Amino acid sequence: MNHSELLKEIYNSALNLTTPDLSKEQSVLIELIANHALNQKGVYTVLVTLLTHKIIEPNQDVRLHQSNMDGGFSGRSIDTKYITPTLRELGLPCMSESGWLTRSLEQPYAYTLDYQGKISNTKLKQAFLQILDYVENEPTTATPLLTYLLFCVIQKSKNDTVLITKIDDADIMTIDGIIAFLEACFTYSYKDFGGSKLPVIAFHCVFQQLIDELKRYEGCTLNKLGSHTASDRTSKTAGDIEIFKNGELIESIEIKLDKPINADLMRQVQQKIYKHNPKRYCVFSIGQIVEAENVKNIVGEIKENHGCQVIVNGVVPTLKYYLRLIISLQNFINSFLIAVENDSELKPIHKTIIAELVEKHFQFSGRNENVC
Repeated sequence: MNHSELLKEIYNSALNLTTPDLSKEQSVLIELIANHALNQKGVYTVLVTLLTHKIIEPNQDVRLHQSNMDGGFSGRSIDTKYITPTLRELGLPCMSESGWLTRSLEQPYAYTLDYQGKISNTKLKQAFLQILDYVENEPTTATPLLTYLLFCVIQKSKNDTVLITKIDDADIMTIDGIIAFLEACFTYSYKDFGGSKLPVIAFHCVFQQLIDELKRYEGCTLNKLGSHTASDRTSKTAGDIEIFKNGELIESIEIKLDKPINADLMRQVQQKIYKHNPKRYCVFSIGQIVEAENVKNIVGEIKENHGCQVIVNGVVPTLKYYLRLIISLQNFINSFLIAVENDSELKPIHKTIIAELVEKHFQFSGRNENVC
């Protein structure tokens, strides 16, 4: 049995768990990890990886998480190949690639109680290290610890579920009403990280319809929406949204919520274009275009040296234009709301506020407005 198969087996056991076979202290430590599974995904993912590996290899000291350590193994490889993809498949919190991409966890030291890695939450750090100390002294505790961890994360996910009312009346749908709603979603002060993904979701949903409806995109496929927290170094994509035809990247879209379009951003775009070779590259931002002459010169340089057509514009004007092209405004807004509801990177506060904004903007709005 490999790590993925075992993790799925433990997950099924967690679904039916009634009482954890753990001490009170162990349960409290696990609950602490589970409560931080969304905002400290690295710690949680690494712990899931190490507990899974301990069950498979009970004689391995899983605190020795790097293969260059005496008696160690590559925890990151196991995570990348088995754990993170399986967590994603199960709909559980996960990193974009591996928990070991977190700097505080990739340090070349064993995860003993005196581990020097600077995990910012000291209580979380001690819980993480104490759990690993338990399983090293009592390997048989790995299974109940992992089972209870998954149980707690599953329950927390259920408790954090926010249902967003969908729009069942097409007559209240207007472009101006939708744009006002989206602007409110994008500019709300959520006081929690993650809101910058909202315009990306909106564009992804509108392109789902454009690809089905416009001649330009006939035969094209839309790449699935990736992690918005992954760095450019690890995402391995040309932009937030990618469109392919016959395996060739024909269009890439980069969306910035809180950054202006300036020369530095355009130089980053230039590097992505030269690396990934799209035919068209769109840069949309909520912010203003600054250093306009320099931006214009870089766009011209890319066109001359590479051939890629670069389009620079604002998020809201572009969305308003695209909404004029699609057949069903109702399908668009409901696909956006469903995507928000199901997104694992958005936090409950984002979804709660958006649910409130739906009630505010669509309860009575738009009945006497023109569609365009």
